[in-house]
Amino acid sequence: MSGIQVFQTPLFLRIKKKLKNNQVKYLNEAIKNIISNPEVGLQKKGDISDIWIYKFKMVKQETLIAYQWDKKTKTLITLSVHENFYRDVKKYKQF
Repeated sequence: MSGIQVFQTPLFLRIKKKLKNNQVKYLNEAIKNIISNPEVGLQKKGDISDIWIYKFKMVKQETLIAYQWDKKTKTLITLSVHENFYRDVKKYKQF
């Protein structure tokens, strides 16, 4: 996995900063899964077709990570529970 760069959007960093230590442990494991196999998530269709979504459990609650990737880079876009998640992803895409 040498040479892979992982970027985090300001939105992702803002959300991550608010997490508790036990939540960060689950998040880090999910990020490792995405880096090692970026196709582990589901590619979305339509106007967000270049976005992939990875679902995982964070302290008994289903959480979603939106990300983009190519062979050399992984970009973590946002992290949230399902409510309003796709709305936030579409807002990001407008920038």
